[in-house]
Amino acid sequence: MSASLPKRIAPPPHWRLILREPFARTGLVITLAVIVFALAGSWFSPHSPHALLGTVYGAPERAALLGYDYIGQDVLSRVFCGGRSVVWMAAGSVVLALLSGVGLGLLAGFHRGWIDQVVVWWMDVLHAFPHLILVLLVVSMLGRDPGLIVGVTALAFVPGVVRLVRGLTLGVVNQEFIEAARLMGYSRRSVLFVEILPNIVPALLIHAGTMLSWAVGILAGLNFLGYGVAAPAADWGLMINENRTGLLIQPWGATIPAILIALFALGSNLLAEGAARASSRLEEQG
Repeated sequence: MSASLPKRIAPPPHWRLILREPFARTGLVITLAVIVFALAGSWFSPHSPHALLGTVYGAPERAALLGYDYIGQDVLSRVFCGGRSVVWMAAGSVVLALLSGVGLGLLAGFHRGWIDQVVVWWMDVLHAFPHLILVLLVVSMLGRDPGLIVGVTALAFVPGVVRLVRGLTLGVVNQEFIEAARLMGYSRRSVLFVEILPNIVPALLIHAGTMLSWAVGILAGLNFLGYGVAAPAADWGLMINENRTGLLIQPWGATIPAILIALFALGSNLLAEGAARASSRLEEQG
């Protein structure tokens, strides 16, 4: 009869348990709606987002239901085409931050000693820079390449991920099932990624949702300040900056992209809140 490990302390909540939470359901619907709109919107665009079709800040009409922007482009077409960059860059930065931060946090919390000290020191240095300031500093020096922006945004999030994972790992590493895994000869990789990682997934899901809303805000702010996606590209953050001078004349070119960005951030926050509540309920039941 083969030996078995003691029961793990906090299995991650099943997705069905998460979706029982009203916050999670609402957040999932909002987030998916914005993502689908952003990724598939270009298929429904009535005109080219770069075509000059009307007067500057022209009022809505049958050919342009949301009117025209600061140089006479169709606002509706640019709204349909402007969300893809925000969505993929925000999601990419969160995924990169998780991949980098989880590994460093697990190593620091598991090994402790000098590895822990080095990782924590470097994370403290990075954490000293506010997220937007760090991204602006690097982008202003190295350029506005989308891959670079995603990488730097992810780098800004890594200290938070490392701190979270390290703290959770320190709380798990001395549990009985970890000691049993070591005594049974489990490899270090198995202990880290099979025994410890599943127990910190709930907190990572919550933090990922929060980071997604931060990423949307940072990227939209970067585009608004002129350091992100460059004109004439259609981008929701860039559209707010381009059309802000005509708010009193033709507000749709700035307000509709702002509403969509806010909905994306709201949906991800609600989804994270739902995951947090599901995790709490699971711990209470366990």
